[in-house]
Amino acid sequence: MTKADFHYDASYTQDRELSWLKFNQRVLEEAKESSVPLYERLKFVSIFTSNLDEFFMVRVGSIYDLSLLKKTHIDNKSGMTPNEQLSAIFKAVTPLYKQRDKIFAEIEEQLRQYDICNLGIKELAGKEKKFIDDYFHSYVLPVLSPQVVDAHHPFPHLVNKSINIVVMLRDEDKKTLYGILPMPHLLPYLVFLPGSSVRYVQLERILLEYADEVFQMYEITDKAIVSVTRNADINPDDESFDVEDDYRLHMKKLLKKRARLAPVRLEVLGDICPDLLKFLCEKLKLKPEQVFHSKCPLKMSYVFSLLEKFSLPNQRQLTYPPFQPQYPASVVKSEPMIRQILRQDILLFYPYEQMDPFLRLLREASTDPNVISIKITIYRLANQSKLIEYLTTAVENNKDVTVLMELRARFDEQSNIDWSDVLEQAGCKVIYGFENFKVHSKICLITRREKAKIQHITQVGTGNYNEKTAKLYTDFCLMTANSQIGRDAAAFFQNMAISNLDGQYSIMLVAPTGLKTGIMKLIEGEISKARSGAQGKIFMKMNSLTDREIIDKLAEASQAGVKIDLNIRGICCLIPQVEGKTDNIRVFSIVGRFLEHPRIYRFGDGADARMYIGSADMMTRNTERRVEILCPVLDRQVEARINRVIEVLLRDNVKARVLQSNALYAKIPRLDAPPLDSQEYFMNQAVLGTSKRAELDAKRETNNIFKKLFAKFKK
Repeated sequence: MTKADFHYDASYTQDRELSWLKFNQRVLEEAKESSVPLYERLKFVSIFTSNLDEFFMVRVGSIYDLSLLKKTHIDNKSGMTPNEQLSAIFKAVTPLYKQRDKIFAEIEEQLRQYDICNLGIKELAGKEKKFIDDYFHSYVLPVLSPQVVDAHHPFPHLVNKSINIVVMLRDEDKKTLYGILPMPHLLPYLVFLPGSSVRYVQLERILLEYADEVFQMYEITDKAIVSVTRNADINPDDESFDVEDDYRLHMKKLLKKRARLAPVRLEVLGDICPDLLKFLCEKLKLKPEQVFHSKCPLKMSYVFSLLEKFSLPNQRQLTYPPFQPQYPASVVKSEPMIRQILRQDILLFYPYEQMDPFLRLLREASTDPNVISIKITIYRLANQSKLIEYLTTAVENNKDVTVLMELRARFDEQSNIDWSDVLEQAGCKVIYGFENFKVHSKICLITRREKAKIQHITQVGTGNYNEKTAKLYTDFCLMTANSQIGRDAAAFFQNMAISNLDGQYSIMLVAPTGLKTGIMKLIEGEISKARSGAQGKIFMKMNSLTDREIIDKLAEASQAGVKIDLNIRGICCLIPQVEGKTDNIRVFSIVGRFLEHPRIYRFGDGADARMYIGSADMMTRNTERRVEILCPVLDRQVEARINRVIEVLLRDNVKARVLQSNALYAKIPRLDAPPLDSQEYFMNQAVLGTSKRAELDAKRETNNIFKKLFAKFKK
């Protein structure tokens, strides 16, 4: 498509990447919120940084690839070419670096009041300076691998996101040459100084200080700390491979390529002279607009290891109040999960409630003599996974266990390769995703035979089967014995096993063939209501909205009078409140202590509403190029509970930000409404629910004791 062929209405849409940058800016804004504990603010700076790193590796990397194509690609939301998108991105990112620098400096200054100090070399004196000097000569210098760049020593490969000291040198003949000193990745990134206070120096600062000693035969005229970000957008489907090849071996080969892909960004910590910067840009084939200067450390992952160094009083004062996921009030601990699910649907709400009931279900199924098979899709897992343990136990107990493992879960590829090896060796049947379609759905099917009757217990989630992230992400986990859902789940796994993407389902919406058309029909249903004089209503909660057809259909619904609320955490290419186009659409985002992650789609209101949950965002990649599932919520109690969650989300006026017609986010005016932080509310409700459940269990136990005593007395 050329510019002349662009036929979309861009008055109510925005570029995907620029929208994402506004979301990440929202993450950074949490770092300057005085109501957020100081250490948690530092973590938000780290999260912002890792988000931005991945954005450059994946999104900027893929746009860079598009810019190299002979055929011009035009973005269908902004009308921009790839080169125009890249220029807009680089322009938008620069002020974010300055904002991060300022916030980081303020946090570091305040942390010093608690004797937590990130020190520069010039701040060291006496024993501390000697300690660093001894540390460098004893532990650092012996493992360094410096290199000069000249005719005999070509410019080396700089590993993606590695820290390097670059120096401009002058030899005895007054000739200029350059040197590179990579920071050893096996050494601790932080060097803690002796004493009761938390005082530390970053390793790159030590290397910069001692670079003169490393290159002692030269005169150093300039030196700087730099890091290169490389394109990491490998796509195995773009690479040719023989169908007979082992798919895991293919993925291993591709992962090796990732580290050597083209540079897309150069970061410089502190100052650098023009000549040294020009040299780096020429060698890395980068333009000046791809260079970003920072006063904040280029590597911020160290933040998460700091907490263990804090004193207990500092830990309490500088972090969120402690919260542990609660045991769900709707689940009876003393009763088998299978029996409870056969009686009624159960909904878990992470991280407010524990993942344990679902794991209990799998553990029971692994030993239940009536269970015939367990089938599950896996996208991401924790490093230590009870789920794997229960699946392998099921195989040992002669259950038929099938795992649909997606090896292309970005940055978890190696982990999934390793888990697939473990599962296969245990005797599980492991199948993989499709050549051009990632399997992103989260579904587990347990099939039982009891009294000559087949029963299905189906679990559908909005997030991964990851015990670690279940404590950090908000997600739903629905467990049901509904026969319609069970039959669709059984058909789904049968279709996946024979590579059939065009399967028919009675009530589930399944991508890539049925989900998008199903959503469009549901929106159309609300449009028809509005046009007939009734009230049309739509609520959607998701991570991102980019699908152009869905966006245009929502705009059409708005123009027909349908009232639409969109709770979108991240990318939103639809601009709301545009007169005559999206007047009836409200978009809000919630960023808080936990990562908002559920996907909820509700059409209509009251008893006639239709509700779906699942793992699919309304992004073209999800609706057309992934295997996704949206499952209807059929149990009235579960539906009522999710409706209560929606009402609280709509009333959040603390962590929510509303997207305006100028494509900027703004705080929600409270007026006379009391402050409501939805995540804090859900934490309190979970604790309260657990307390009530404990009271009920205690009363039930007391009643049982009295019944036994009464029965004994009667005898």
